[in-house]
Amino acid sequence: MTAPVETLGWWEDGERLLGTALGRLTDEELDAPSLLTGWTRRHLLAHLAANADALVNLLTWARTGVETPMYASTEARDAQIEEAAGLPAAELRAAVVAATGRLAAAIRELPEQAWAAQVRTAQGRQVPAAEVPWMRCREVWVHAVDLDEGVAFADFPDEVLAALVDDVFRMWDRRDSVPDVALFAGDREWGTGALAVAGPLPAVAAWVTGRSTGEELQADGPLPTPAAWL
Repeated sequence: MTAPVETLGWWEDGERLLGTALGRLTDEELDAPSLLTGWTRRHLLAHLAANADALVNLLTWARTGVETPMYASTEARDAQIEEAAGLPAAELRAAVVAATGRLAAAIRELPEQAWAAQVRTAQGRQVPAAEVPWMRCREVWVHAVDLDEGVAFADFPDEVLAALVDDVFRMWDRRDSVPDVALFAGDREWGTGALAVAGPLPAVAAWVTGRSTGEELQADGPLPTPAAWL
């Protein structure tokens, strides 16, 4: 197994998009709510920094063979986010940049053969290290929207949008929670359910990731509420 070159390109583009959105926010605006219930923009940034370091842990595991979980525990993760969210704005911004840099270095330094090494996600799923860049990719693209600073799913490349919808359906399938829909976006299709749902790819991705109520989608009946994704 080799480095996931295409996904790494998506990830780098997503980090740039996120950084641009963050750069438009003043320090005072970081105190405002994000689009995630109960989280300010500060909490979201603290989460992104913690997530980058957690993924460094997985790449360390892949490189060394020594089990290195993403987080010590859910409680430790939550406490880390809460603490970082209270940092002065400049320190919080710097923490995001530094953690992203550590992740980039870990990716760059990973030996080719280590991409096939099995690691375990925070949800307990065994995956090859080659999946780690995608795990970060989905975080930065979707949370760039959650910052509520003008980024929309329509700003994403179609390939990233389709990969997101694929990811959501795989997650639903593992949890036996696929909604009873057949979802169409152009020539792409997901699901084999009874309710036909169609719309632009950005609108489909927003709905399945829980970022919209599906107002831009057309359906033969009432839309179900999709199950949680992550």
